[in-house]
Amino acid sequence: MPRPSGRAPDALRPVSLLPGVARHAEGSCLIRMGVTEVLCTASVEGRVPPFLRGSGKGWVTAEYGMLPRATHTRGDREAARGKQSGRTQEIQRLIGRSLRAVTDRAAMGEMTITLDCDVLTADGGTRCAAITGAWVALHQAFAHCRKMNILARDPLAGQVAAVSAGLWEGEAILDLEYAEDSAAQADANFVLTGAGGIVEVQATAEGEPFTDAQFQSLLTLARTGTAELFAAQRAAVGLA
Repeated sequence: MPRPSGRAPDALRPVSLLPGVARHAEGSCLIRMGVTEVLCTASVEGRVPPFLRGSGKGWVTAEYGMLPRATHTRGDREAARGKQSGRTQEIQRLIGRSLRAVTDRAAMGEMTITLDCDVLTADGGTRCAAITGAWVALHQAFAHCRKMNILARDPLAGQVAAVSAGLWEGEAILDLEYAEDSAAQADANFVLTGAGGIVEVQATAEGEPFTDAQFQSLLTLARTGTAELFAAQRAAVGLA
């Protein structure tokens, strides 16, 4: 049965990574994956959280949010409610972990880089797009610090990107948009490095459990998808 998107099972949505879109941030990237759009900015501060003071190591952290009309109906701003949802907290922790996985924090010295990932339009895969775009913003921030002689060398030790894969109508498919994600029998988010490492896998079944073979098919698709995303990242930062 054809996918709702009409794409082949192993096809990503159209992807674009536009760097340098935020005038004042040390690094930024607007990522589009199909309809999903996330603005990622990187801000540099010359201090670290208390638990890292005196360690000589830096910190990379993230904040994530969805604009009120990122979806079909308006959502309240979490700041107006005075409390972040559990989903928001989980996603921003995931983004931070993902970027720290490819950062040599000793090479940073005692500085903090905060990655703000704001969803402009949501159509599935917002956390994956945020991680992929945040890497470009982080790369730019480190390049800025080297240019300003704040850093002697690049702390980035590799690339990281994320993509979803799932079982839809019994078939393994890559990069689910909302219409597919909401009806999938299984849905997984894969955070992978350019060197082939696995940072995190979030996988759940809806109804029937999935098998080892089905999970392997999802991982294979994710590796195919992230290979394309790594190439897009390199092109965005001038490494292609």
